[in-house]
Amino acid sequence: MEIKNRFLVFLIFVFFVSCKGKNFETTNELLDFVNNEENNLSYSKSINGVKFTLTYKPTDLLVKQELMDSKDVLKIKEFRSKYNKHIYFNLSMSYNNRELLTSIVSNKKQFAQMINDLSFGASEKIHLFSKAKDTLSMSDFNYPRMYDTSKSTTILIVYPRDVEFIEQDYLNLTIDDLGFDTGEVRFKIDMKAIRNEPTLNLQKQN
Repeated sequence: MEIKNRFLVFLIFVFFVSCKGKNFETTNELLDFVNNEENNLSYSKSINGVKFTLTYKPTDLLVKQELMDSKDVLKIKEFRSKYNKHIYFNLSMSYNNRELLTSIVSNKKQFAQMINDLSFGASEKIHLFSKAKDTLSMSDFNYPRMYDTSKSTTILIVYPRDVEFIEQDYLNLTIDDLGFDTGEVRFKIDMKAIRNEPTLNLQKQN
């Protein structure tokens, strides 16, 4: 009986450890984990020469930006509470390892239209929805112009951390054809990986 009880305790311990996200000592370690597609936090596909990469941005990366060099426990708690209300993704698009717009767009009119679509119409071009086709509305997005100084065109997209959606096995994110003959691009997002998102040891950050 004692052996069975010990085995049961061991199984419970393994269960809770497996459900808890990894904790990292440095930002670089966390980024390496997130960018490794085997961990189901980053996804990529290439269509018609255009490479799309969708990467989840863990809460603690945003908290770290706010904290700067501070290690104050109360501030860490405050910023985690602030950013944990949403989920964040970076959507990057490139062609030949360069910014998408400057690599493909051939005339000023098309260029102006693409800038307008990315700057003001991302919520109409990018959709996040469940298996049952229920749609989660985008809360915000940010498209900073890099003027060909970056290797990709990147948009930060933000959605509310709605429990009904977060508890799903997966969500679908689709990107309408932006005019590059890619057709609709779809990613299947593993929500368990997001529920168990990795964290930073923010009190030991340099």
